[in-house]
Amino acid sequence: MTALATSQAASHAGDDQESATAPHADCIADSAGGLTFDVTDPGEPGTRDAAYLLLRRRESDDEVRLPLSPSADGRLRAALPSSVQLAEGRWNAYAQVAGGAPRRLMPGVNDLRSLVDRAPSGSRGHVAVRIPYATKQGNLSVRSWLRAPHAEAGEIELADAAMTVNGRVYGTALTEAAYAEAVRRAEPDLAHRVEVTAEGPEFTFGLRHGLLADSGPGPWDLWLRPAGESGPRVRLARLLDDVPDKKTIFTYPAVRLVTAAHGAVEAGPYYTNDNDLSVRIREVRDEEETGGRENGTEA
Repeated sequence: MTALATSQAASHAGDDQESATAPHADCIADSAGGLTFDVTDPGEPGTRDAAYLLLRRRESDDEVRLPLSPSADGRLRAALPSSVQLAEGRWNAYAQVAGGAPRRLMPGVNDLRSLVDRAPSGSRGHVAVRIPYATKQGNLSVRSWLRAPHAEAGEIELADAAMTVNGRVYGTALTEAAYAEAVRRAEPDLAHRVEVTAEGPEFTFGLRHGLLADSGPGPWDLWLRPAGESGPRVRLARLLDDVPDKKTIFTYPAVRLVTAAHGAVEAGPYYTNDNDLSVRIREVRDEEETGGRENGTEA
């Protein structure tokens, strides 16, 4: 075995050993937006009565510290109630004992059944969503959204180079003045307004891809104006389930359109990295490239 191979093997062995000894956490989500963490012993004897679970938001100084208390099965438990607000973003999870350095938590079993088909009341004026997940490096993180109000995208129907979006609004009411709009991300002043059909908190609207394609390639973001111009502007998103990243899970076929100014383009809906609903317009160069392209890189 070469020196490089020996070094790599030792490194992998160290990683495996660290993974085996790192504290793990099982997570249980409740329908109100709360999370319970059951953590294995952080590995510092005699300090179980001074242990904490830390949540740190990436690319910020935000931190939430939750006390870890002994539970009936010998592990340590921390609760994140729905009343404790988490700013939108990705929060890394750590276990820490008094005087010790925080240790990155590894994911255990996530019980997210209560998040499937979740329908919060919206009575608080906002919707809080927290979904624990395993990162690409195998660590535990929590994806958080806090929307006030919130427009939840439901079924999307595609036909005849058009899309019909069904959804439900939370934290506000739909009025007769309600409408939806597609806003060109690179030109926020360029927007196309479409009519909304409302029944209680549920809404439906249709949007033809050709309306957007005439402006050329680029993403369009979808918004709801529940009370028209005088009310809030609400980003459409799909948040109320157990899937932290929708972009590669909920995918839709693109249709090909030919425009007078820009030639052939592809158009279709997609979810961004934040699970917001948008429409992608892309240039089509030739059939071979069209068949080989992936889902694109728009946020």
